[in-house]
Amino acid sequence: MKIAFLDTSTVGNNIWLDSIAKEGELETYKITSPAETAARIQDADVVITNKVEINIGDKELAQADKLKLICVAATGYNNVDLAAAKKKGVVVANVSGYPTEAVAQMVFAYILTFYNVISEYDQSVKQGEWSKSHIFTLLKYPIAGLPDKTLGIIGYGAIGQKVAKIARAFDMKVIAATRTGAKHSEDFRVELPELLTQSDIITIHTPLTEETENLIGAKELAMMKPEAILINAARGGIVNEDALYQALKEKKIKAAALDVLAEEPPKSGSKLFELDNIIITPHVAWATRESRQRLIDGVAENIRKFKVGKGVEIDLCT
Repeated sequence: MKIAFLDTSTVGNNIWLDSIAKEGELETYKITSPAETAARIQDADVVITNKVEINIGDKELAQADKLKLICVAATGYNNVDLAAAKKKGVVVANVSGYPTEAVAQMVFAYILTFYNVISEYDQSVKQGEWSKSHIFTLLKYPIAGLPDKTLGIIGYGAIGQKVAKIARAFDMKVIAATRTGAKHSEDFRVELPELLTQSDIITIHTPLTEETENLIGAKELAMMKPEAILINAARGGIVNEDALYQALKEKKIKAAALDVLAEEPPKSGSKLFELDNIIITPHVAWATRESRQRLIDGVAENIRKFKVGKGVEIDLCT
């Protein structure tokens, strides 16, 4: 079985690929451009890809007659045309669960940075303001407590549930958005408009689909509290960046933290970079070393299951 890993640079260097190499003849590429994709998957039985610049659809699959399985080395799978793969008889599998702890950790890094005003106090100390204080402390910026604050979660899969668990340890109230067409037994599930109006902090953990693209736009941002914080560590296209820019610039909401953007990397820049009430990190919420190794081992497990006919498929993680 030939296995082509199209973009190993997206998972870093300090992890082991041995678990995948045991499953077949592994050929690796640091990065693959759209023009190179068709040729590199043509003779492969299994293709592994993360997401940088690679989109696999009808054109790329046309000559890939041996291809049986596409393993997305990520939770999100919007870089693969599922309809085209199904038409070709190719199974597509992602890996859910591997970044749960890492993403939840980043969410609370954002929250605590805002609520404890860490960066501002650090700068004040280094600029000599504490040294000049007439008391033992420096109470320049108000620090807010998390207990009794309401955390709204959009996307209540493994990551959303982990975030909720940590939030409850801080004595926060947790609510989660209902999913269209789904029946929920939890009493903390609410419709999206109610979540937007009630939450002090909103964090997004849902996949990017036709239903969730631009899920948070001008109308939704206008529903939020003026002191609310929006966090997106899922996919960039879920939040309309133009609308977010206006909401932040006009102080309609307090702040935002993004680990993802609509264009990644943002080669054309972004108006959001001008703002001082937003934190932007380069799609690294998932990327602890432990998380990346779990991802690779999860890909290997998907290949093993497929080989023995146990069945693998996309996990919607919502």
